[in-house]
Amino acid sequence: MNAYVFPGQGAQYVGMGKDLFDTSPKAKDMFNKANGILKFKITDVMFEGTDEDLRQTNVTQPAIFLHSVILATVLGRDFKPDMVAGHSLGEFSALVANKTLSFEDGLKLVSKRASAMQKACELEPSTMAAIIGLDDDVVEDICSSINEVVVPANYNSPGQLVISGSVKGIEEAVAKMNEAGAKRALVLKVGGAFHSPLMEPARVELAKAINSTKFNKGTCPIYQNVTGQSVTDPEIIKTNLISQLTSPVRWTRIMQNMIADGANNITEVGPGKVLQGLFKKIDRMIQTQSAGI
Repeated sequence: MNAYVFPGQGAQYVGMGKDLFDTSPKAKDMFNKANGILKFKITDVMFEGTDEDLRQTNVTQPAIFLHSVILATVLGRDFKPDMVAGHSLGEFSALVANKTLSFEDGLKLVSKRASAMQKACELEPSTMAAIIGLDDDVVEDICSSINEVVVPANYNSPGQLVISGSVKGIEEAVAKMNEAGAKRALVLKVGGAFHSPLMEPARVELAKAINSTKFNKGTCPIYQNVTGQSVTDPEIIKTNLISQLTSPVRWTRIMQNMIADGANNITEVGPGKVLQGLFKKIDRMIQTQSAGI
């Protein structure tokens, strides 16, 4: 079975999407439409901006979404998913790819999500850290032992987690992770504590937008971040999508469930190859590739 997966924030690069714009009239039309919806020329930043420009949350999130969704659209009849999933932001790309959301509504929600998250980041100094080489339960126990907001944010693969919380809490957690024998415990260069309780103001703001947007019955199931489970019901999809901002990304569970449900061919749609690598950590023999045009 064919599984298509969509990357999240961090996969961006200068020049992303330009080949699509230059070679596909359909892609060019969608990029131009996006410039109008966003009310700024995101194509200028994607194609010719600086790394720093692309790291701005209000640019990064719609840029990755556009690259992924437009690439899936250009694939046309070659895009034949039996199941889809997206890592964090990528869940919105997946929902457009399986036609649960329209392109326009998906982009508007991603733009709203980015601005809401940016505002939440500015309310309190917060950050994230990558923890490699510790069991999940050890990371969870250390997080819960700290008298600050510190929680697991991304279960990326066995032995590879990202934690999220206050700056003080993350610094204390990193020290304790190293003491516990982590191969690596590294504070990330991010502007906030994504997928943590500190994103509650963003969750409330995004919930209003999601609840006023039409969600259709998708062409195939989506495996959602909050539960890791296969979902087709539009109302359940909405509820999970709202919870996503303050809940951990259960990517390990998503991969395990996709494979258990018959996925044997994984295609990553969008910038980068991170998700392919994570699948290989679950099953070395599984076939993975990047989507092309």
